[in-house]
Amino acid sequence: MLVDFHSHTLESDGSLEPEALALAMSSRGVGTFSVTDHDSLAAYPRVVEAAAGTVVTGIEINSTYRGSEVHVLGYGMRLDDPSLGAMIERNRHARGERVAKMVAQLNRVGIDLTIDDVRAEAAAGAPLGRPHVAKALVRNAYAASVEAAFRGLLARDRAGYVPSIHVRPQDAIAAIAGAGGIPVLAHPGRLRDYDLIDELADEGLVGLEVFYPAHGPGQVQHFRERARNLGLVMTAGSDFHDARYGAGVVGVEVDPDDIAPFLELVAG
Repeated sequence: MLVDFHSHTLESDGSLEPEALALAMSSRGVGTFSVTDHDSLAAYPRVVEAAAGTVVTGIEINSTYRGSEVHVLGYGMRLDDPSLGAMIERNRHARGERVAKMVAQLNRVGIDLTIDDVRAEAAAGAPLGRPHVAKALVRNAYAASVEAAFRGLLARDRAGYVPSIHVRPQDAIAAIAGAGGIPVLAHPGRLRDYDLIDELADEGLVGLEVFYPAHGPGQVQHFRERARNLGLVMTAGSDFHDARYGAGVVGVEVDPDDIAPFLELVAG
């Protein structure tokens, strides 16, 4: 079964318009999918109108906890919920401040980059982030690729590095649940401490993104067992941003039995 519950459009840091992403899902044969833009719901309802398959409303809320980034996915929530909207705006404001600091620090070491250069890499009104700065560096010939920018000027302890400061994952979980949604921990393989999964499960986490392109077989097995032990539903996502980067394709192949509990929750 081909599904994808983690993908991005130009409304955050992806490269495709919502309609184009919906077409990519259809062309690949992905029957059920979500757009989970960072701190943005702007891709809806455009992606729904363009989709050939089933669309599960989604979002990815960036959070920080114990000095690390923790991403919480939300599904099936009310798009007009005021508390969720307020959290999104808080994160968007923090994103803007972070990008401004990154640009200022790069300027101090002789990198001729402006906020307008960064905004040019995003859709109008989309929340800015480190990928947009990286793309601006590439466009202005200060980096050979987005990956090179991440490893170089924007890496920790380098000129353009600014730590992200967002809401706590516990608050993101509460906001998603309060909006009638299903909170899921994104790409747990990136966590420094897997025990955070247990802690967040006690705080209302409902699901775990077990099936993810960067998870090796051992990680998939570990997260599968962790989800079952904690009573969490399992999800799958490509984390698609751009066909030129990462796996470069949408869709993740899963056993229908693994994803059925999540689909049942979404169906209500």
